[in-house]
Amino acid sequence: MARKISKGRIAFQIVNYALLGALALSCFLPVVHMLAVSLSDKIYAEPKLVGLIPKGFTLGAYRTLFAGRTFSHALLVSVIRTLAGTAANVVLTVLLAYPLSKNSREFPFRAVYMTLCLIVMVFNAGLVPNYLFLNGLGLFDTVWVLILPGAAPVFSAVLMMNFMRALPKDIEEAAMIDGAGYFRMLAAVVAPLSLPSIATVSLFAFVGHWNSWFDGLLYNRSMDHYPLQTYLQVVLTARAPSNIDSAATQVGQNLKAAQIFIAMVPLLLVYPFAQRFFVTGITMGSVKG
Repeated sequence: MARKISKGRIAFQIVNYALLGALALSCFLPVVHMLAVSLSDKIYAEPKLVGLIPKGFTLGAYRTLFAGRTFSHALLVSVIRTLAGTAANVVLTVLLAYPLSKNSREFPFRAVYMTLCLIVMVFNAGLVPNYLFLNGLGLFDTVWVLILPGAAPVFSAVLMMNFMRALPKDIEEAAMIDGAGYFRMLAAVVAPLSLPSIATVSLFAFVGHWNSWFDGLLYNRSMDHYPLQTYLQVVLTARAPSNIDSAATQVGQNLKAAQIFIAMVPLLLVYPFAQRFFVTGITMGSVKG
Protein backbone atom coordinates (compact mmCIF):
# COMPACT_ATOMS: atom_id res chain seq x y z
CA MET A 1 0.00 0.00 0.00
CA ALA A 2 1.46 3.30 -1.11
CA ARG A 3 2.15 5.81 1.62
CA LYS A 4 0.24 9.05 1.19
CA ILE A 5 2.36 12.18 1.41
CA SER A 6 0.63 15.25 2.79
CA LYS A 7 0.58 18.53 0.90
CA GLY A 8 2.56 20.18 3.69
CA ARG A 9 5.29 17.55 3.32
CA ILE A 10 5.44 18.08 -0.44
CA ALA A 11 5.65 21.86 0.00
CA PHE A 12 8.44 21.44 2.56
CA GLN A 13 10.43 19.20 0.20
CA ILE A 14 10.04 21.65 -2.68
CA VAL A 15 11.20 24.60 -0.58
CA ASN A 16 13.99 22.52 0.97
CA TYR A 17 15.36 21.33 -2.39
CA ALA A 18 15.07 24.84 -3.85
CA LEU A 19 17.05 26.37 -0.97
CA LEU A 20 19.71 23.65 -1.05
CA GLY A 21 19.99 23.95 -4.83
CA ALA A 22 20.40 27.72 -4.60
CA LEU A 23 23.04 27.29 -1.90
CA ALA A 24 24.92 24.72 -4.00
CA LEU A 25 24.86 27.03 -7.03
CA SER A 26 26.10 29.96 -4.95
CA CYS A 27 29.16 27.84 -4.07
CA PHE A 28 29.68 26.24 -7.48
CA LEU A 29 29.16 29.10 -9.91
CA PRO A 30 31.96 31.34 -8.54
CA VAL A 31 34.41 28.48 -9.10
CA VAL A 32 33.22 28.04 -12.68
CA HIS A 33 33.45 31.79 -13.24
CA MET A 34 36.99 31.89 -11.86
CA LEU A 35 38.04 29.06 -14.17
CA ALA A 36 36.43 30.75 -17.17
CA VAL A 37 38.22 34.04 -16.45
CA SER A 38 41.57 32.28 -16.05
CA LEU A 39 41.13 30.64 -19.48
CA SER A 40 40.03 33.84 -21.23
CA ASP A 41 42.05 36.36 -23.20
CA LYS A 42 43.00 39.64 -21.54
CA ILE A 43 40.86 41.70 -23.90
CA TYR A 44 37.76 39.97 -22.48
CA ALA A 45 38.95 39.45 -18.90
CA GLU A 46 40.05 43.03 -18.19
CA PRO A 47 36.68 44.71 -18.91
CA LYS A 48 35.01 41.82 -17.01
CA LEU A 49 33.08 40.50 -20.00
CA VAL A 50 33.53 36.83 -19.05
CA GLY A 51 30.70 34.92 -17.43
CA LEU A 52 30.68 31.14 -17.04
CA ILE A 53 32.22 30.34 -20.45
CA PRO A 54 35.78 31.35 -21.46
CA LYS A 55 36.11 33.97 -24.20
CA GLY A 56 39.17 33.93 -26.40
CA PHE A 57 40.33 30.62 -24.90
CA THR A 58 44.00 30.66 -23.91
CA LEU A 59 46.33 29.02 -21.41
CA GLY A 60 48.57 32.08 -21.36
CA ALA A 61 47.83 32.95 -17.73
CA TYR A 62 48.92 29.50 -16.54
CA ARG A 63 52.04 29.55 -18.73
CA THR A 64 52.96 32.94 -17.29
CA LEU A 65 52.53 31.75 -13.73
CA PHE A 66 54.63 28.61 -14.03
CA ALA A 67 57.29 30.38 -16.07
CA GLY A 68 58.05 32.52 -13.00
CA ARG A 69 60.06 31.02 -10.17
CA THR A 70 58.27 32.71 -7.25
CA PHE A 71 54.81 31.24 -7.82
CA SER A 72 56.13 27.72 -8.45
CA HIS A 73 58.32 27.89 -5.34
CA ALA A 74 55.41 29.13 -3.20
CA LEU A 75 53.29 26.25 -4.50
CA LEU A 76 56.07 23.80 -3.61
CA VAL A 77 56.37 25.25 -0.08
CA SER A 78 52.61 24.86 0.41
CA VAL A 79 52.67 21.25 -0.81
CA ILE A 80 55.55 20.36 1.54
CA ARG A 81 53.96 22.23 4.43
CA THR A 82 50.54 20.62 3.89
CA LEU A 83 51.78 17.05 3.50
CA ALA A 84 54.27 17.18 6.37
CA GLY A 85 51.95 19.21 8.59
CA THR A 86 48.97 16.93 8.02
CA ALA A 87 51.07 13.83 8.71
CA ALA A 88 52.44 15.36 11.92
CA ASN A 89 48.97 16.46 13.05
CA VAL A 90 47.43 13.04 12.50
CA VAL A 91 50.24 11.05 14.14
CA LEU A 92 50.43 13.29 17.21
CA THR A 93 46.63 13.47 17.48
CA VAL A 94 46.35 9.68 17.55
CA LEU A 95 49.20 9.35 20.05
CA LEU A 96 47.57 11.94 22.32
CA ALA A 97 43.98 10.73 21.95
CA TYR A 98 44.62 7.03 22.63
CA PRO A 99 45.95 7.31 26.20
CA LEU A 100 43.36 9.98 27.01
CA SER A 101 40.62 7.56 25.94
CA LYS A 102 41.61 5.19 28.77
CA ASN A 103 40.12 5.33 32.24
CA SER A 104 42.00 6.49 35.33
CA ARG A 105 42.92 2.94 36.30
CA GLU A 106 44.73 2.29 33.02
CA PHE A 107 46.17 5.83 32.79
CA PRO A 108 46.60 7.27 36.32
CA PHE A 109 47.59 10.76 35.11
CA ARG A 110 44.68 11.13 32.72
CA ALA A 111 43.00 13.90 34.75
CA VAL A 112 46.21 15.96 34.80
CA TYR A 113 46.73 15.69 31.06
CA MET A 114 43.06 16.44 30.35
CA THR A 115 43.34 19.59 32.46
CA LEU A 116 46.45 20.67 30.55
CA CYS A 117 44.67 20.03 27.23
CA LEU A 118 41.68 22.11 28.30
CA ILE A 119 43.98 24.96 29.40
CA VAL A 120 45.73 24.89 26.01
CA MET A 121 42.36 24.94 24.21
CA VAL A 122 41.10 27.96 26.17
CA PHE A 123 44.23 30.07 26.70
CA ASN A 124 46.95 31.21 24.33
CA ALA A 125 50.32 32.78 25.10
CA GLY A 126 49.65 35.56 22.61
CA LEU A 127 51.18 36.73 19.35
CA VAL A 128 54.27 38.48 20.75
CA PRO A 129 55.42 35.64 23.08
CA ASN A 130 54.94 33.12 20.26
CA TYR A 131 56.92 35.34 17.89
CA LEU A 132 59.81 35.73 20.36
CA PHE A 133 59.78 32.04 21.26
CA LEU A 134 59.92 30.80 17.65
CA ASN A 135 62.55 33.40 16.78
CA GLY A 136 64.63 32.23 19.73
CA LEU A 137 64.44 28.66 18.45
CA GLY A 138 65.82 29.79 15.09
CA LEU A 139 62.82 28.54 13.14
CA PHE A 140 62.19 31.69 11.12
CA ASP A 141 62.46 31.35 7.33
CA THR A 142 62.05 27.58 7.48
CA VAL A 143 59.11 25.35 6.66
CA TRP A 144 59.18 24.04 10.25
CA VAL A 145 57.92 27.34 11.62
CA LEU A 146 54.70 26.63 9.71
CA ILE A 147 54.38 23.06 11.02
CA LEU A 148 55.70 22.69 14.57
CA PRO A 149 53.66 25.37 16.46
CA GLY A 150 50.38 23.60 15.71
CA ALA A 151 51.68 20.05 15.36
CA ALA A 152 49.42 18.64 18.11
CA PRO A 153 45.90 20.10 17.70
CA VAL A 154 44.16 19.55 21.02
CA PHE A 155 40.64 19.96 19.66
CA SER A 156 41.21 17.16 17.14
CA ALA A 157 42.69 15.00 19.90
CA VAL A 158 39.60 15.48 22.08
CA LEU A 159 37.38 14.67 19.11
CA MET A 160 39.30 11.45 18.41
CA MET A 161 39.48 10.59 22.10
CA ASN A 162 35.68 10.53 22.31
CA PHE A 163 35.54 8.42 19.17
CA MET A 164 37.99 5.87 20.62
CA ARG A 165 36.10 5.72 23.91
CA ALA A 166 33.01 4.64 21.98
CA LEU A 167 34.78 1.64 20.42
CA PRO A 168 33.92 -1.82 21.82
CA LYS A 169 36.27 -2.68 24.68
CA ASP A 170 35.93 -6.42 24.01
CA ILE A 171 38.16 -6.12 20.93
CA GLU A 172 41.02 -4.58 22.89
CA GLU A 173 40.60 -7.12 25.68
CA ALA A 174 40.82 -9.95 23.15
CA ALA A 175 43.99 -8.46 21.68
CA MET A 176 45.47 -8.08 25.18
CA ILE A 177 44.73 -11.74 25.93
CA ASP A 178 46.62 -12.64 22.73
CA GLY A 179 49.64 -10.79 24.10
CA ALA A 180 49.34 -7.43 22.37
CA GLY A 181 50.69 -4.38 24.15
CA TYR A 182 49.25 -0.88 23.97
CA PHE A 183 51.27 0.15 20.91
CA ARG A 184 50.32 -3.05 19.08
CA MET A 185 46.66 -2.56 19.99
CA LEU A 186 46.78 1.03 18.77
CA ALA A 187 48.38 0.10 15.44
CA ALA A 188 46.47 -3.11 14.72
CA VAL A 189 43.08 -2.60 16.40
CA VAL A 190 42.22 0.95 17.44
CA ALA A 191 43.65 2.90 14.49
CA PRO A 192 41.91 0.78 11.79
CA LEU A 193 38.60 1.06 13.64
CA SER A 194 39.10 4.83 13.98
CA LEU A 195 39.51 5.52 10.26
CA PRO A 196 36.41 7.76 10.06
CA SER A 197 37.74 9.93 12.88
CA ILE A 198 41.27 9.91 11.44
CA ALA A 199 39.90 10.97 8.05
CA THR A 200 37.99 13.79 9.72
CA VAL A 201 40.98 15.22 11.59
CA SER A 202 43.13 14.72 8.47
CA LEU A 203 40.68 16.86 6.52
CA PHE A 204 40.77 19.51 9.25
CA ALA A 205 44.58 19.51 9.18
CA PHE A 206 44.82 19.53 5.38
CA VAL A 207 42.43 22.44 4.96
CA GLY A 208 44.02 24.34 7.84
CA HIS A 209 47.56 24.03 6.49
CA TRP A 210 46.64 24.71 2.88
CA ASN A 211 44.54 27.79 3.63
CA SER A 212 46.80 29.32 6.28
CA TRP A 213 48.56 32.53 5.22
CA PHE A 214 49.11 34.72 8.28
CA ASP A 215 51.82 32.58 9.89
CA GLY A 216 53.77 32.58 6.63
CA LEU A 217 53.63 36.37 6.52
CA LEU A 218 54.53 36.71 10.20
CA TYR A 219 57.37 34.24 10.56
CA ASN A 220 59.10 34.48 7.17
CA ARG A 221 61.26 37.45 6.29
CA SER A 222 62.03 36.27 2.75
CA MET A 223 59.55 35.89 -0.09
CA ASP A 224 61.32 32.65 -1.01
CA HIS A 225 59.84 30.95 2.04
CA TYR A 226 56.25 32.10 1.59
CA PRO A 227 53.60 29.38 1.20
CA LEU A 228 51.11 29.79 -1.64
CA GLN A 229 48.34 31.46 0.36
CA THR A 230 50.74 34.05 1.81
CA TYR A 231 52.11 34.68 -1.67
CA LEU A 232 48.60 35.20 -3.04
CA GLN A 233 47.64 37.51 -0.17
CA VAL A 234 50.69 39.65 -0.82
CA VAL A 235 50.33 39.74 -4.61
CA LEU A 236 46.56 40.13 -4.86
CA THR A 237 46.51 42.96 -2.34
CA ALA A 238 49.15 44.81 -4.38
CA ARG A 239 51.74 44.72 -1.60
CA ALA A 240 54.32 42.65 -3.46
CA PRO A 241 57.98 43.53 -2.81
CA SER A 242 60.25 44.52 -5.66
CA ASN A 243 62.11 41.20 -5.75
CA ILE A 244 59.06 39.18 -6.84
CA ASP A 245 58.69 38.02 -10.43
CA SER A 246 57.36 40.89 -12.51
CA ALA A 247 55.01 38.52 -14.36
CA ALA A 248 53.33 37.55 -11.11
CA THR A 249 52.56 41.14 -10.17
CA GLN A 250 50.61 41.89 -13.33
CA VAL A 251 47.13 43.06 -12.52
CA GLY A 252 45.48 41.06 -15.28
CA GLN A 253 42.21 39.56 -14.16
CA ASN A 254 42.93 36.28 -15.93
CA LEU A 255 46.26 35.97 -14.11
CA LYS A 256 44.64 36.65 -10.75
CA ALA A 257 41.89 34.13 -11.50
CA ALA A 258 44.46 31.51 -12.51
CA GLN A 259 46.36 31.92 -9.23
CA ILE A 260 43.18 31.66 -7.16
CA PHE A 261 41.91 28.64 -9.09
CA ILE A 262 45.19 26.76 -8.69
CA ALA A 263 45.00 27.40 -4.95
CA MET A 264 41.49 25.88 -4.88
CA VAL A 265 42.31 22.72 -6.84
CA PRO A 266 43.75 20.59 -3.97
CA LEU A 267 40.69 21.22 -1.79
CA LEU A 268 38.37 20.42 -4.68
CA LEU A 269 40.20 17.12 -5.20
CA VAL A 270 40.60 16.03 -1.58
CA TYR A 271 37.28 16.99 0.01
CA PRO A 272 34.97 14.67 -2.05
CA PHE A 273 37.06 11.61 -1.10
CA ALA A 274 37.03 12.50 2.62
CA GLN A 275 33.34 13.44 2.66
CA ARG A 276 32.10 9.87 3.18
CA PHE A 277 34.11 9.64 6.42
CA PHE A 278 33.39 13.16 7.58
CA VAL A 279 29.82 12.77 8.88
CA THR A 280 30.56 9.52 10.74
CA GLY A 281 33.77 10.85 12.27
CA ILE A 282 32.43 14.18 13.45
CA THR A 283 29.17 12.68 14.79
CA MET A 284 30.64 9.77 16.73
CA GLY A 285 33.58 11.83 17.96
CA SER A 286 31.34 14.55 19.32
CA VAL A 287 29.49 12.20 21.68
CA LYS A 288 30.99 12.35 25.16
CA GLY A 289 31.85 9.05 26.74
